[in-house]
Amino acid sequence: MQTPSPPLFPGPETGLRWRSIGADDVDAWYALIRRMAAADRPGWVEDRRDLEQALETTSGDPAQDTLIGLDKTGAARAYGRIALNPGSETGSGFGGVDPQWRRRGIGSKVYRWQETRLRQRLLTEHRKHGVLRTYAEESNASQVALLQSEGAEVVRYFTEMSRPLAGDLPDAVLPEGMEFRTFNAEISDAVRRAHNEAFKDHWGSEPRNKERWGFTVDHPQFRPKWSFAVVDTASGEVAAYQLASFDPESEDIHGYKEGYTMLLGVRRDWRGRKLAPAMLREAMRRFREGGMDNAGLGVDTENPSGALGLYESLGYKPTHREVVFDKPVL
Repeated sequence: MQTPSPPLFPGPETGLRWRSIGADDVDAWYALIRRMAAADRPGWVEDRRDLEQALETTSGDPAQDTLIGLDKTGAARAYGRIALNPGSETGSGFGGVDPQWRRRGIGSKVYRWQETRLRQRLLTEHRKHGVLRTYAEESNASQVALLQSEGAEVVRYFTEMSRPLAGDLPDAVLPEGMEFRTFNAEISDAVRRAHNEAFKDHWGSEPRNKERWGFTVDHPQFRPKWSFAVVDTASGEVAAYQLASFDPESEDIHGYKEGYTMLLGVRRDWRGRKLAPAMLREAMRRFREGGMDNAGLGVDTENPSGALGLYESLGYKPTHREVVFDKPVL
């Protein structure tokens, strides 16, 4: 068995002091995220709760799987972290550099640290294969160039789409024997299990355990009133579901307030009954009643189910794309 090497922290030549991220760093870390967002204008920005959850999840040990670079004043200028779900061979990499500290090679050093740390975890857990996966905004030329220069390859594209809610909504209704049930704690786990089944055949999807599901439905941006299951009234089973969120900064980012469908799925035994368009129409109705200007969602551009075409037929139009990069580390 190959002996894992310890992660190589960036050195003093970066002008920064490096260590793992702790709970006391969240304010400085969040300030860094905000400065990066102001320069890069991504379609979505992590909020404080996302950072807190990153330090709480069992998919990573903050003492070993996070990294922050501080300048002489104690301001955070760069960070990195990895996450690896139990039983998975695909680790996720997250990171960034303060716009004022870019073009100094710091981003490459953070990425290489992610590689070595992920390799160490995979070897420790006796994995034979392993991949570091990173999502990048297609419009973020510097991040795309960095990943390409480090040998990562594009494996997928995800398209973000949006639809104005003014005017008529699509003509789509649930078939007889189906009903909408607004999301609540009583049906939460049934929806979780339905999601795991519906996404079993989706590229890159991994089952959500109760911890990961809790991070989703307890998040401050999650909107239970806009979220629902489709229940088969004969069996009482959850046949499909739509979970929605709202980013209060969506108007600043996009120029409009957007209700967002973050998860949408139909279980195999109920496919082919046009539940997805009916759910999206219902989501649009709830978004509009909630004061939203647009409905948004994201789609795997290569989704074999034809989801992209369905969304376009319902009036959604592409706004931007995310590029998924993979690099083997074992």
